[in-house]
Amino acid sequence: MRSLAEAEGYIRNTVRAGYEAHGFGLYAVQLRSTRVPIGLCGLLRRDFLAFPDLGFALLPEYVGQRYASEAARAVMQHAKSALGIGRLYAIVSPGNRRSVRLLERLGFRREGSCLIPQGDEVELYVTA
Repeated sequence: MRSLAEAEGYIRNTVRAGYEAHGFGLYAVQLRSTRVPIGLCGLLRRDFLAFPDLGFALLPEYVGQRYASEAARAVMQHAKSALGIGRLYAIVSPGNRRSVRLLERLGFRREGSCLIPQGDEVELYVTA
């Protein structure tokens, strides 16, 4: 995001729209001690995928401290127990080794490459 208006549009058109259409979406990731928001983690429903996908993004200063892992595990548990979603996808930009390692620790396995509607090629991971 490069501006407040862009962030507001993303929240309105993507985050809220997901909840309204599917009953799930992205959640704020906050530090427990201070409740300072440090990123997002949650479920997205993309038209080009057969199952919802797990998404996460943290502010750079919080990467590598296991916050994404903790948030992703909580979202996966919520998807299974509260939403009845047993299988998840995740898409990763080629070369994003940090995210790939996290997905593998979470039990995802690489299924292959796919083109997203914007024309970019991404790596597709699925829960085993």
